[in-house]
Amino acid sequence: MALPLEKASELKQIIHQQLSKMDVHSRIREVLAETIHEELAPQHQQLSEEDLMKALIRRGIIDDVMKKLSFVKDMNEGEMTSTPKPSTHFVDSQPAVLKKTNIDPTRRYLYLQVLGGKAFLEHLQEPEPLPGQTCPTFTLCLHFRNQRFRSKPVPCACEPDFSDGFLLEVHKDSLGEGSKMLDATTMLSICDPVHIVLIKTDTSGETMLAASYFLEWRSVLSAENRATNVAVELLGVGTEAKVSVGVLNIKLEMYPKLNKTLSQEIVSTQLALERQKTAEKERLFLVYAKQWWREYLQIRPSHNTRLMKIFAQDENGVNRPTCSYVKPLRVGRLLDTPRQAARFVSVLGYERAPVIGGGNSKQEQWCTLLAFLCRNKGDCEDHANLLCSLLLGFGLEAFVCVGTKGKGVPHTWVMTYGIDGAVTFWESLTGHRYIHNPIKPDDPPVIEQPKPLYPYRTIGCVFNHQKFLANCQPSDVVEICSFDLHDESKWKPMSGEAIKSVCSPGATTALPPFPPLCASAVDAAGASNELELQLRILAVEHRKPWQPMNLNVPQAFLLEMKSSKMLSGEQCLMVILSKDSPSTLCTEMQGDHLLHVFGLHSVRKYCVVEVTKCGLQFVLEFSHILNLRVLSGLCLLANTVLYFKTFTLLAEILCGDTEVPLRSEV
Repeated sequence: MALPLEKASELKQIIHQQLSKMDVHSRIREVLAETIHEELAPQHQQLSEEDLMKALIRRGIIDDVMKKLSFVKDMNEGEMTSTPKPSTHFVDSQPAVLKKTNIDPTRRYLYLQVLGGKAFLEHLQEPEPLPGQTCPTFTLCLHFRNQRFRSKPVPCACEPDFSDGFLLEVHKDSLGEGSKMLDATTMLSICDPVHIVLIKTDTSGETMLAASYFLEWRSVLSAENRATNVAVELLGVGTEAKVSVGVLNIKLEMYPKLNKTLSQEIVSTQLALERQKTAEKERLFLVYAKQWWREYLQIRPSHNTRLMKIFAQDENGVNRPTCSYVKPLRVGRLLDTPRQAARFVSVLGYERAPVIGGGNSKQEQWCTLLAFLCRNKGDCEDHANLLCSLLLGFGLEAFVCVGTKGKGVPHTWVMTYGIDGAVTFWESLTGHRYIHNPIKPDDPPVIEQPKPLYPYRTIGCVFNHQKFLANCQPSDVVEICSFDLHDESKWKPMSGEAIKSVCSPGATTALPPFPPLCASAVDAAGASNELELQLRILAVEHRKPWQPMNLNVPQAFLLEMKSSKMLSGEQCLMVILSKDSPSTLCTEMQGDHLLHVFGLHSVRKYCVVEVTKCGLQFVLEFSHILNLRVLSGLCLLANTVLYFKTFTLLAEILCGDTEVPLRSEV
């Protein structure tokens, strides 16, 4: 579109005034003189326009001019010929809102910008989704020096449209001098990488770990224009660790700009020295581990059959010492007690590492903590490592136990060692705790032995971030094992110095840093109020007139309840019955009250009744329950009301102003 003559002359005048204000003409003359005297050979008498432009770009004059000039696009609404349309196959329910970020001018920041992806060939032949149809998405998760970020989800495609930027603060861990702005030399000594995890979410909401990559960011310290572009090739995980997933185009830039950059040779030399130092430490630890294993087998040749994990593969197929997967993790006020920590770990999903092919074989894959948290599910080893780290953060002496459970299935769990020698087992998948009371096989038969309640059968070794101990007792059965870890005749320890050389923070550059836990973005009070409101509306819509009715309750069940001590005094029983199927599905005990649920498989009509010594009292009848989650919510609500021995709140919430019905005898 051509500008009118008056607009063009006005624009030229503005540009001329700005260039005169910046004194660009004198700077161009200086560059021209320097180029003629310094860069041109004596036989050349003319300077081409291309040579002059290269000299201006090299000295940054063009960039300075473009930064000073600002162009404002003024467009009325009537002049807009078209409006941008959202993607027909993916709509972000919560579009990102651009917000201003408070930047400390005394700190240094690394701006990591993802400019897009290429060569995700797995999605090359996928058909184009229909308008409004949900599709699988990609999400990037980043961690750098206790800072976690998450990109907005983008549709899976051969060239996914990643367009996110992340502002990472670069600082020292120490106080005092560590709070000052860092120069290039100081930042060169910070060896923490940027951990990038790619998560794929399918249409059903299931997450899958697609790739995990450690980005070396210090190449930006030697960039001429203080910024550099990097093409990152993402590889698969597990059995596909050597297969390319795709390529990310990433731009790295420092803010504020570095006053002085380092040479590329200095950066390359520093990185090479770090890799050499890490390789030497790993080699020495491997030599020590082999010698330690030979000594362990000399104690008893049968030790060769025990389950021992000195090294474990992560999601990238890299062998790392198992002690490096555990570290004291302090979460502040996010989790108040160790039992809350166990509950938190247990609600994370359990999924074994996928294996290509059939059979009962298990893929060896211990995920890093960031990959486990971002995927929100993992194997029993991932749960045990996280729970042990949290318990260590609470000050407990915790260890990860490696052994077997029923039918010889390999399993890991957590053990805490009390001051008085008490041993407690923590099952990370369920949050249950078990007290270990060892059986003494040498005692006479008349002495009653404790019956173990835990599901564990054998134990081979225990470890945490500082210790690794192997079980060298004659039997590895958990029931008869002694857990006096200070007795070297029963537990053979590894050298603490050897473990510290490869597992302590900052010991090697190969260890991924531990990410912090983040608070939930869900408002618990608001979600509770919304759930209560939905239950109230649903119950009111589906309630029916209150009428006494005869319930088809199995006589054996009633006789059992009448003869049970549970119905003594004012204690009562909450029962959910179905007209179609009176069979019991589940039973739950809460305090003095028992909750029975009948016939959930043939859901048509339900009624809530109170069972006491006097008989049955009809409370509510409802039908057409939409899902079992709503039904369980009603059951919990009714059970809470029974705990306070009143039906007023139940009648108010579930049935509006309807009065509580009369009692009907059975």
